[in-house]
Amino acid sequence: MNFFDKLRDIRTKIAEVENNIYAGKQDYLEIYERNLQLEKEIAERTRELNTANKRMLTLQHILDMMSSAKPLNSVLESIVNSIKGELGYLHSTIIRKENDENGDYISVIAEAKDEAIDRVNEIIKVPMQARRLVYSPDSIYAEALNEKKIVRTKDLRKALYGIIPDMEDEMKEKVLSGMTSRSLNIIPLYTRGKAFGWFCVFSSREDLAEAELDFLSMFAQQIEIAITIADLFEEVKQQAVTDGLTGLYNRRYFEEYLAKEVTRSRRSGQPFSIIGLDLDFLKQINDKYGHTSGDIAIKAVAGVLKSNARAIDTAARMGGEEFNVVLPGVSSEGAMIAAERIRKAIEDLELDTIGHITASIGVATFLEHSDNIEEVLELTDQAMYLSKKNGRNRVTLARPVNETSWQEIAVNTFTDILSRHNMPIPQELADNLCEKLKANSSQKEILYSVADILTLTYNPLHSQGVVKSKLLTAVSLAKRFDLSKDEIDKLKIAILLYDIGNVMLPREILQKATPLTEDEIAKIKAHPLIAAKEILSPISYIQDIIPIIEHHHENWDGTGYPGKIAREEIPLSSQIILIVDAYYALTEQRAYRSKLSPREALDEIRKDAGKKWNENLVREFVALIEHDID
Repeated sequence: MNFFDKLRDIRTKIAEVENNIYAGKQDYLEIYERNLQLEKEIAERTRELNTANKRMLTLQHILDMMSSAKPLNSVLESIVNSIKGELGYLHSTIIRKENDENGDYISVIAEAKDEAIDRVNEIIKVPMQARRLVYSPDSIYAEALNEKKIVRTKDLRKALYGIIPDMEDEMKEKVLSGMTSRSLNIIPLYTRGKAFGWFCVFSSREDLAEAELDFLSMFAQQIEIAITIADLFEEVKQQAVTDGLTGLYNRRYFEEYLAKEVTRSRRSGQPFSIIGLDLDFLKQINDKYGHTSGDIAIKAVAGVLKSNARAIDTAARMGGEEFNVVLPGVSSEGAMIAAERIRKAIEDLELDTIGHITASIGVATFLEHSDNIEEVLELTDQAMYLSKKNGRNRVTLARPVNETSWQEIAVNTFTDILSRHNMPIPQELADNLCEKLKANSSQKEILYSVADILTLTYNPLHSQGVVKSKLLTAVSLAKRFDLSKDEIDKLKIAILLYDIGNVMLPREILQKATPLTEDEIAKIKAHPLIAAKEILSPISYIQDIIPIIEHHHENWDGTGYPGKIAREEIPLSSQIILIVDAYYALTEQRAYRSKLSPREALDEIRKDAGKKWNENLVREFVALIEHDID
């Protein structure tokens, strides 16, 4: 190959190398450009992921708040601060549509804490949360609520002027001039199908992406759930402490409140008074006009108590036709004036069909009549019964008790029984109970506790607290039949003692799950006589209570035991014990059957009306229990 051929060959190879280098360069450029694009997409996806993560954290924060025990206002404040702080919105607020006698209006119930709102509140003097804001049916707020959609506006001036039209123009301009927001997003809020208000978000951007709007909608749904949960919780809470018929507080709340008031009174040295009130002749109203009319009369009394109470007074329906009112810081003199005002207001009522009604009222004062709240309640009750005894429709101030109280008799009876050691219970337990009774003789709770403990010795399925419930139920039922205070005091003692004869029976019989033999049934039927004759008859000061206990298993139709007496021969107190005992036995677990629900137990009791019990007694008892379980 000559020189020129070699030169051509070299040039060809050089051209090939140049072509390869150029092609490689193109590939590298394409790879580089693809890398740049990927990096850009990765950065975009990372931003989206961070935003999504923040949104998820914010939603999780709401869920955590909803599951906490914090009040709704605190939860909503945390929510609006979360969306502002974690997602970068300039400001957020939750506002509510409300209504009163002057019509619809708007109120701010939660707003994020930031410099912008501090500046606005400083300019407008009266903060947004303290203002009654105007609601117009032509506003963007109405549009969002009526059409159930997010409404976005860039016209912040119109949004502000619409809710505070009476603000001075100069003040409005000051507010608007310092705003960095470019748009207001209004998301409607609904709870349980009803319009609640709006979730409002101020943004530095004029437009929001579709995904962001979807998130705000989802966020608003969580707010709705939080509000709904809070509302339901409040309803349940109210139902737990209020009386369904009257809307007043119930016995449970009254007792809890009273304990706090006693502590406050002792700490401050200030007295407080209790007004006890009993509607006169409710049984006659029920018999003559029906229970619906009786309920109308009870609600009318509740209305008087509400309208005559101060903001700090607490009125409660204790059961049936009985009410109590606590007057903090009021002496007996002031309480008598308040009680007379209530009495007169009730007397002046004129109800359809029924006509006029009246009430018997008693008054006692803590730290004045006694520094023992149980004794004050007892004195209030006694004063109220004195009003009834002296002709009804009057107010009586409590007076010192000269006679021995029923609970003192009960304490002495239990102490006497236990100290004799003639019952088959451990001596250590008997001695321990005696010590408790001596140390706490002025407290009713110790009586209930001792009775519960003794019942547990022969009935391990017995529920603590049932004795107290039985006593309160029996007393409420007795009041429906106008039993005197003396008869009711005897009934209270009998309720604590009537089943004590069971302690003497073989435990295997009482806890037997299979049918009893005739001999075992005979032993069971003997327990009232055991209680009356073997345990209680040696105690001289309760001889007038023994007949009540001895006959508490006699049936209205004469088929009961031990005397097989019938109808009016049976002491009413004995019949009351029988029906109360039957109800609570049916609603407790037994070795031979499952417990019944309250309504199932009432159905069983109704079946024996006219047989076991006087029909009138059954009617009143069912009405009493249904009031408590409704």
